[in-house]
Amino acid sequence: MTERTRIAYQGEPGANSHIASLEIYPDGEPVPCATFEDCFAALEQRTVDLAMIPIENSVAGRVADIHHLLPDADVHIIGEHFLPIRHQLMAVRGATLASLKTVQSHVQALGQCRRTIRKLGIIPVVGADTAGSARQIAEIGDPTQAAIASRLAAEIYGLDVLAEDIEDEAHNTTRFVILSRTPAVTTRDGGLKVTTFVFRVRNVPAALYKALGGFATNGVNMTKLESYQLAGQFFASQFYADVEGHPDDPSLALALEELAFFSAELKILGTYPAAPFREKIREPESNRALRPTPAAE
Repeated sequence: MTERTRIAYQGEPGANSHIASLEIYPDGEPVPCATFEDCFAALEQRTVDLAMIPIENSVAGRVADIHHLLPDADVHIIGEHFLPIRHQLMAVRGATLASLKTVQSHVQALGQCRRTIRKLGIIPVVGADTAGSARQIAEIGDPTQAAIASRLAAEIYGLDVLAEDIEDEAHNTTRFVILSRTPAVTTRDGGLKVTTFVFRVRNVPAALYKALGGFATNGVNMTKLESYQLAGQFFASQFYADVEGHPDDPSLALALEELAFFSAELKILGTYPAAPFREKIREPESNRALRPTPAAE
């Protein structure tokens, strides 16, 4: 009998990270952690095998803490997963929509369900997270108090779902990265690959322009580029990037070589198979064809 894969996630049972872990590793053992730092520590200390970490959301944007934790952690990105976020309005058994006065959840979940909250005329209350709010509402047992969380959370804490899929935006999706102590073993063959890295450019004029020029001239598609300040240094920016391709691809190899030349620091966080969901969100060729082209000389 083999041991189950242990996957750390931030939050309480029923959190969206818990759901993402089960979708990718249905036979695994999800391990809840109080903070993202605890997830990284559990992985580095070998008390878990992997970590399922949210890195960005289509409505709320990036998860800022992760960009600061990843560069210094001794971990590697080995995969990604896109999870459509479906918020459920839940309360204790016997409660009705008419009986509700308040609703508790994570601040982002409340913001993503503004229209329903306003329509019902109930008061939003900020909680630590979605699943934790569901647990607290179940413990309190007050039919005037509701929570916004996942359907899994309702099942775990014995709550009734009073309104389904109440998110304002149907495209609400969170991208997760799967972290491991060892890098993924990937080759150039077998489908699209994604390479993720962080870098800090040298303090010279037009350094960023020069550093990124190699991706354009070598035809490498950069799907994500974000900057953030290093701690206490307004003049020093670090950049996080995702590109399509494998470092062994000649085009990406040349682009990374040029990037390294103009960078003070460069760290590849992982190369891994692209999630099938990427095909659903890829810009149609017809749209790209409509973009203006440079005027002929």
